Amino acid sequence: MNPNEIDIHKELKKYFGFSQFKGLQEQVIKSILNQQNTFVIMPTGGGKSLCYQLPALIQEGTAIVVSPLIALMKNQVDAIRSLSSENGVAHVLNSSLTKTEITQVKKDITSGLTKLLYVAPESLTKEEYVNFLKNVTISFVAIDEAHCISEWGHDFRPEYRNLKHIIKQLGDVAIIGLTATATPKVQEDILKNLDMTDATTFKASFNRPNLYYEVRTKTKNIESDIIRFIKQHKGKSGIIYCLSRKKVEAIAEVLQVNGISAVPYHAGLDAKTRARHQDMFLMEDVDVVVATIAFGMGIDKPDVRFVIHHDIPKSLESYYQETGRAGRDGGEGHCLAYYSYKDVEKLEKFMSGKPVAEQEIGFALLQEVVAYAETSMSRRKFLLHYFGEEFDDVHGEGADMDDNIRNPKAKVEAKAQVVKLLEVVRDTKHLYKSKEVVFTLIGRVNAVIKAHRTDAQSFFGCGAGHDEKYWMALLRQVLVAGFLSKDIETYGIVKITDKGLDFIKKPQSFMMSEDHEYNESVDEAIVTASKSTAVADEVLMGMLRDLRKKVAKKVGVPPFVVFQDPSLEDMALKYPISQEELINIHGVGEGKAKKYGKEFLELISRYVTENDITRPEDLVVKSTGVNSVNKLYIIQNIDRKLSLDDIASAKGINMDALIKEMEQIVYSGTKLNIKYWIDDMLDDDQQEEIHDYFMESESDNIESALKEFDGDYDLDELRLMRIKFISEVAN
Repeated sequence: MNPNEIDIHKELKKYFGFSQFKGLQEQVIKSILNQQNTFVIMPTGGGKSLCYQLPALIQEGTAIVVSPLIALMKNQVDAIRSLSSENGVAHVLNSSLTKTEITQVKKDITSGLTKLLYVAPESLTKEEYVNFLKNVTISFVAIDEAHCISEWGHDFRPEYRNLKHIIKQLGDVAIIGLTATATPKVQEDILKNLDMTDATTFKASFNRPNLYYEVRTKTKNIESDIIRFIKQHKGKSGIIYCLSRKKVEAIAEVLQVNGISAVPYHAGLDAKTRARHQDMFLMEDVDVVVATIAFGMGIDKPDVRFVIHHDIPKSLESYYQETGRAGRDGGEGHCLAYYSYKDVEKLEKFMSGKPVAEQEIGFALLQEVVAYAETSMSRRKFLLHYFGEEFDDVHGEGADMDDNIRNPKAKVEAKAQVVKLLEVVRDTKHLYKSKEVVFTLIGRVNAVIKAHRTDAQSFFGCGAGHDEKYWMALLRQVLVAGFLSKDIETYGIVKITDKGLDFIKKPQSFMMSEDHEYNESVDEAIVTASKSTAVADEVLMGMLRDLRKKVAKKVGVPPFVVFQDPSLEDMALKYPISQEELINIHGVGEGKAKKYGKEFLELISRYVTENDITRPEDLVVKSTGVNSVNKLYIIQNIDRKLSLDDIASAKGINMDALIKEMEQIVYSGTKLNIKYWIDDMLDDDQQEEIHDYFMESESDNIESALKEFDGDYDLDELRLMRIKFISEVAN
C-alpha cells in the first residue's frame, strides 16, 4: 500500500472517531508509513500510543509492540479490540499464556488478522518466538517506554539492551522508539542502543500548563494534611505515591478510617486484587488510589485531579512521569509533593549496596530531585530545563502555576557572586561536582579537594562571606540560566559554557532568590505552637480550664488528672460535640470520655451554637489503631503481672517506649495496675511520698518532680509512679 495514497484523517475518524490529530501525531504517523526509523518523545497524556496504533491498523502485516508492563499491554489490547469486530486484531505474547492460547495467537498472525502484537522484552529473547516471527510479515517494531534501555533512565531494564540484536534477525524493519520522559543524555543513549541514529526525532513540548506544582515540608502531621487536602477536593480522583508497600497500606487505611474512599495498589498484592483496585479507580467506585510506582503505567484516566507524593521520588524523570498522570484532559491537575531531607538520606542508604557506577548514577539523579524541591525559582522552568527545554517564566503558558511563583521569595542582586562562582568553575579546570565547587568557595576541605590540591590555590575560600546554602542556591540558578552546564554522564561534573565565559567578561545584573529552608524541627515547633495557643479558641480554652477546675474539685483530684492541657487545646481547636468526636481528641480515650466527657461536651455544644461557629470537622483525623494491638498486648500482660522488661522485649521496644505506651493508656482513661512491679522498686513509704506529691501538685510535669525530690528517685521510678497515680486516682 502506497503511504501517499492513504487518507490518514479518514482512517483516524474510522478507527478512533477523532476528526483531527493532536500535536505531532500526524507527522509521526507519516514517518512510520514511509518506513523510516522514528523516535518520539512525548509527555504523558500527549497521545503517544495512537502514533503506532493507527499505522499498524492500516498497514499490511503485524506490528510488534515491546512494552515492559503486562498491565499496560492488557489495557491497550482491550482498547484496540473494542475498535474492531475481530478479537484477534490485537494479542499479547507473554509468560501468562497457555499453550492453546499461544497456538491461537500464532494462527491469527499467520492469517494476517493480527495487526498489533504486544510482547514483553523477555519473550522476544525466546528462540521459538523469534524463529516464528522471522517468517511472517512484520510492518514495524515499536518500543514503548524506550527510556528503559538507558541506565540513565529512571527505569532501566537490562533485557531492553538485547532488543537491537533480535530486531536485526527479523529483517529490514523500521523501528519506532517512544518515551514520555527523557533528558538529552537518555535520548542519545536510546538512539545509540537501538542502532537507529538515523531516526527522525519528534519531540513535543514537555510543558503541561494545566498542572500546578507544589512542594510542602513533610512534618509529623502529614496524614492530617493529606486528609485535609483530599477533603478540599471532595469527590475528585487522585493518586498518592509512597515508596514502600508498608506505607501504602498504612495511608490507605488512615484514609478509609477518615471516610475517604481509597484502595492500596502495590506489587505485593495478588494480581486479582491489583486488577480489581485498578478497575475500581477507573470506574470511579473509589476516589483515591494509594500506590507504589508500580501503579499508573498506562492508566488512561483523563480526569485524575491530584497526584500526591508522600515520599520524594528517586529521580525527576519518575516525578515528571507520575505527576503527568494528573489532568490529562487539560483540566485542573494539582501536583503536591512532601519533602524532607531525611527521605533523601533513606534513599541514599538503599543505594549503598549497589555497584559503584550504579550508585553514582543514583546519587546524581537524586541530587536533581533535591535541587527541584529546595529551589525557590519557577518549578516549571527548572523541570523543563532538566529535560532540555527553554521556558519563559514570565509569559510562558502556565507560568504562574506553581507555589514559588505565587509566593515568591525576595530576590537579591548577585552579579559579583556569579562572577566568583564562574571563575572558580573555570579555574578548577572542570574537575568538580556542585558540592566540591561550593566547598572551594567557602574554603572547606574534603578528600577530593585535597587530592587535587585546590586548597593551596589563591581563590580557595574566596566566597567565605556566604554560607553553603547560599552558594548551592546560586549554582542551581546559574545552571538554569545556562552559564554552567552539568554533565550527567560524568555523574554531575559542572562545566562553564560560552555564555558563562561571556558573563565573566561583561557581567550584568543577576537577581537570585534563596532556596527554601526545609527544616523539620523548626516546622514541628511551629505546628505544635500553633496547635496550642495560636489556633485554639482562647475564649473557649478559658472556659474549659474553669470547668476542669470545677470537676477536679468535685472529685477531689488535681485538674491535670481530669484532662491534660494538650487535650483541652485540642478541644478548643476542633470543637467536639459528641462522644465519638471526643474520643478522637488528643489524649482522650473511651474511659476518659465516659467518665468526664458529658459536661465538657455540653459546654462546647452550647458555645458553638451561641457563637455561630463553623466546626472544622475535617480536622478530626482518626488513627487506624495500629498501636491498639500493642496496647491490648500491654494491658493483658500487665493484668497477668508479667515483668515489664519481658513485655518490652516481646514487642521489640525499649523501656522508655514501653513507659510512653503505658502513659498513653492511662491518660486516655484505662486502668493499669502496675503495683506488683513498683513494689519491687519502692517501699510503701516511698510510694506514699510520691503519691502525695502528685496529689498536691499543680502539674504532672516530671522535670518538676525530679527537682522536688532532688535525686531521691530516678526518672523511670517517677514516671512509673505517675502512671500508678493517674490509674488509681483518675480512672
